[in-house]
Amino acid sequence: MLFIILGIIIIIVGVVLSKSNEPANRFGGAIRIIGTIVILVGILTACIIQVGAGQVGVKKLFGKVQEDVLGSGLHFINPLLEIEKLDIKTLNYTMSGVHDEGAMSGDDAIKVLTSDGLEVTIDLSVLYRVVPNDAPRLLRETGIDYENKIVRPITRTRIRDNAVYYEAVALYSTKRDEFQQRIFKNIEDDFKKRGLLLENLLVRNITLPASVRATIEQKINAEQEAQKMQFVLQKERQEAERKRVEAQGIADYQRIISESLTDRQLQYEQIKAQLELSKSQNAKTIILGKGNTPVILDTKN
Repeated sequence: MLFIILGIIIIIVGVVLSKSNEPANRFGGAIRIIGTIVILVGILTACIIQVGAGQVGVKKLFGKVQEDVLGSGLHFINPLLEIEKLDIKTLNYTMSGVHDEGAMSGDDAIKVLTSDGLEVTIDLSVLYRVVPNDAPRLLRETGIDYENKIVRPITRTRIRDNAVYYEAVALYSTKRDEFQQRIFKNIEDDFKKRGLLLENLLVRNITLPASVRATIEQKINAEQEAQKMQFVLQKERQEAERKRVEAQGIADYQRIISESLTDRQLQYEQIKAQLELSKSQNAKTIILGKGNTPVILDTKN
């Protein structure tokens, strides 16, 4: 369009010079030719438009948005059309309490009130993209600043609206997945009405009040101590059982031995010992006595 306007101005200058009586009027024809060439170049440039990968082009004619869109690639269009390019790739909008981590600088986490009246801070990432066929409606109804007009306010509002149905501790632990699925459904419906597709909703972090965190830590420590004591008691019971089994084994052994030893058995063992002693080359023995327990004298030296 700039070349067309510039060419028209050049042609007007050439016409003016041609009608003047000054010596420069002989250049009027050449200037008009140059202006015509510039206009042709402008028309040719305006007729060719390239839409990049992951984008769609929305056509506008004198401010009116056209319903059909241009896909990625090179297109030959009406030079009077204005093309607004919208990104249709997956976009990430993060609201975080960490400085410069999210879309906004500073603390941009979402602070919500739970059903028990406690304030919980939520870090969240929204993955979404523009629906190509709905791009004209999005541009016409919202404009290109849809992150600040749709994504951010709807997400924050829906999270606050749904957090009031959960207690703080449940939201942090057992009900976290349920809460995430619930807000995903609500936000998905709102996005769809405006030409956006919600792909995923990631609850990155839920921060409880300091008093609640201290209570949870005390509870966890108490549970760990109880589990430790149960382990010690179980170990002591196992040790006591081991000693009982060992004692029972010794008692059974002694009982069996006492029942199996008779006088004849003892006399036999005594004779065997005396026989071995008599065979020794280092000692000479004299056996005295007639009773069951003879006296053995060592005559060595």
